[in-house]
Amino acid sequence: MSSAHTRTLTRSPFAAMMPVATVMPDDTPMFDPSILQELDWSENTTTFSPAISPLDPGDGLVLRPLCTADLNRGFFKVLGQLTEAGVVSPEQFIKTFEHMKRSGDYYVTVVEDTNLGQIVATATLVIEHKFTHSCAKRGRIEDVVVSGECRGKQLGKLLTSTLTLLSKRLNCYKITLECLPKNVDFYKKFGYLVSDENYMFQRFFN
Repeated sequence: MSSAHTRTLTRSPFAAMMPVATVMPDDTPMFDPSILQELDWSENTTTFSPAISPLDPGDGLVLRPLCTADLNRGFFKVLGQLTEAGVVSPEQFIKTFEHMKRSGDYYVTVVEDTNLGQIVATATLVIEHKFTHSCAKRGRIEDVVVSGECRGKQLGKLLTSTLTLLSKRLNCYKITLECLPKNVDFYKKFGYLVSDENYMFQRFFN
């Protein structure tokens, strides 16, 4: 075989240094945003002054599903104002996001300040599938938090009202949440009742 047809394959000395291709954060929503847009807001039982809604949460604000690009828009900064968020790598965040998205039972909802390109509030609706109540679904509202700079803009009320209506739209037989005693009166505004049951837990790590 002539030298013109002979090719020696060599491994680049930089090949081992090149990072493995990873999924980059983007604006793909965790769930279909149309389900928020189609909620019947006339069923809302809470008063807002001034009036706001999922379609019009306030000047420069957008209420929508979480996307992975929100990692770079301060999502964890907001969560950290509620509880210990921990140190989360982009890979961990995307892996957890994709798990939630595939399950179809997580509705992590955010409010973005589009003028700043920052997440300013978030809340989550989790759907549990039960064998009881004729294999019904139960909703749970978790991780409701508004950034300190945006408190007083009714965003916590808006997220709670929105996810409560969403649980009804998804045919949950009931919805529950856990809160501190000082927040009981706040959640009563949305029709939530204080249960006779006790909330108990074990913590294995922070």
